[in-house]
Amino acid sequence: MQNQKVDYRSNKRLALQRTNNVLRKVLVYGFLILMAVIILVPFYWMLNISLQSNNEIFDSLSISFYPQEFSPDNYLKVFVYETSTATGTTFSRYLFNTLVVAFFSTVFGTIFSILIAFALARLNFKGRDLLFTLLLATMMIPGEMMVISNFITVSRLGWVHDPGSGSYLAMIVPFLVSIFHVYLLRQAFKQIPNELYYAAKVDGCSDRKYLWKIMVPMAKSSIITITILKVMGTWNAYIWPDLVADNKFKLVTTWLRSPFTDSAFEIQRPLTNLQMSATVIVTLPLLLLFILFRKYIMSGVSRSGVKG
Repeated sequence: MQNQKVDYRSNKRLALQRTNNVLRKVLVYGFLILMAVIILVPFYWMLNISLQSNNEIFDSLSISFYPQEFSPDNYLKVFVYETSTATGTTFSRYLFNTLVVAFFSTVFGTIFSILIAFALARLNFKGRDLLFTLLLATMMIPGEMMVISNFITVSRLGWVHDPGSGSYLAMIVPFLVSIFHVYLLRQAFKQIPNELYYAAKVDGCSDRKYLWKIMVPMAKSSIITITILKVMGTWNAYIWPDLVADNKFKLVTTWLRSPFTDSAFEIQRPLTNLQMSATVIVTLPLLLLFILFRKYIMSGVSRSGVKG
């Protein structure tokens, strides 16, 4: 009888634990599904509007949850559409400007970050730790605080609203190196054992060769991470390029903020479908980039925060 009571209590406790585990999983997954829906609904609505016709957009009395008139040609029209504030510049030109700025900012920014991180992680020179501390301290200063000083600098160099290549330089040079990226790379380089460096020096390997042949391949995940972060930062930049670049050299974010209207009518009507089509085109590359390299991003961030 006593053994039956013990078994009954044990089974009851196990059943209660299973019930609690099931309820916990239901709450957790329910919360995750709710958050996923909240995040995905705006993307679906953006895609939905981008495929709607002008008649659906102009009809303010009804809301279409899916395109009544499927219009994929919106994605072609947007490349030749000229906004009223773009002075004849099309989406293709603004997309080209964004690609140019993103390419040079990413390539040179990543190279400079690698060189700085290597010097702070491996080279022994006086004041290295103090310099690294000062660099980290600058991360506490909001980027908006440096807009005025950077604007004065590029103005004195004659790059502001320059109709030539100066507009590209004004957008690329001031924010070429990110201290956060340097920090991530330095922490990744710190993970590489010192014995490899000493062995390479014994074999007569130079610091430059050791950096590019050994350290860079071993820190591949972190380098891919800062590369993607740099591309995303440049691709989404709005305030600074809009402030310093000449009108035909502005980035695609400025073009997306322009009024999309149909000037064929006395009362200008919004062309939200074209604006959403352009937004989809701009968003898709970053989304694919994250999906393809998400493994490297998670690995690079996690490894970079292990050792100080």
